[in-house]
Amino acid sequence: DTIWKNEESHTRVFIMEILGSTFDDSVFEESRNRASAALPAYEPKLCEPLWFCEDGNVEDPLEEQKTLKFRGDLAYRKKQYQVALDEYLSCLSLIPAGNISVKRDVLEGIARCCCHLGKKEEALNACEKLRTEVSNTCHLTCVLQLELSVHEHYRDLTNSISSLQQLCCLHPYHPWYWLNLALSFQRLLESPRCPERSSTEEKHGKQQGTNNIIRLKTIMCLIRARLLIEILRIQQFSFVMAEDLNPEKMREENQDGESLSGLYIKDFDDRWWNKLYTKLQEETPALSMHRPLEETFE
Repeated sequence: DTIWKNEESHTRVFIMEILGSTFDDSVFEESRNRASAALPAYEPKLCEPLWFCEDGNVEDPLEEQKTLKFRGDLAYRKKQYQVALDEYLSCLSLIPAGNISVKRDVLEGIARCCCHLGKKEEALNACEKLRTEVSNTCHLTCVLQLELSVHEHYRDLTNSISSLQQLCCLHPYHPWYWLNLALSFQRLLESPRCPERSSTEEKHGKQQGTNNIIRLKTIMCLIRARLLIEILRIQQFSFVMAEDLNPEKMREENQDGESLSGLYIKDFDDRWWNKLYTKLQEETPALSMHRPLEETFE
């Protein structure tokens, strides 16, 4: 038997050398029975309701950060804005530099608390810090909407319009941004700050020119919003399922909003707008433009 095994082994080696490959003898050995190691029992961490409200010294900085943030969130929900602001500020100093997600949440909480407490400048400073952390269009949209809420809270129409204009540039096919921009222009036209009739003809002419420009912008935004709503209403199925909106293709072309390059898409109309508008014209040669604008927004 020993002689036979040796000859068989030499034969295998000779054949493998002819074929240009060799294997270690251990490959042909029987596998050893390996005893499976017993896994430790999994014991999930159980937390009592409002566990983060308990007083106690927390040695782990990460746990302390979580505790402070949860306390701030709870206080904000209870409309205890000063308490929430103090918790958020304490939490902010413990957040590691690489934890951008939590830092953005805490800065937004600080901005909203300052807004409710009448600290407009501090709220806008928090928004400005959020701008420095922007890495994609979704983040920038959130920052602009936060700034818009601060300006609207203080009835600052000029800066509200500025934020809405940036949102319209960022999302040119979003009808509700255009509608809100039109309503803001209308409120600006009707606001007491709008220049009153001047005694001199020159000043009166300038005032009328300014008012006419505001009216024109209001009408332009309303028409833009109406057209977008009409397109979405008529073409909602083909629009949503269009081949140009395939997630994989959008990701390849950096149009999925995951990078700021999506803000400056070249040939935007050629990609999908012209095709959509041409199809819309074929199906509905004449859009019902004779209806009052108010009917579109009912």
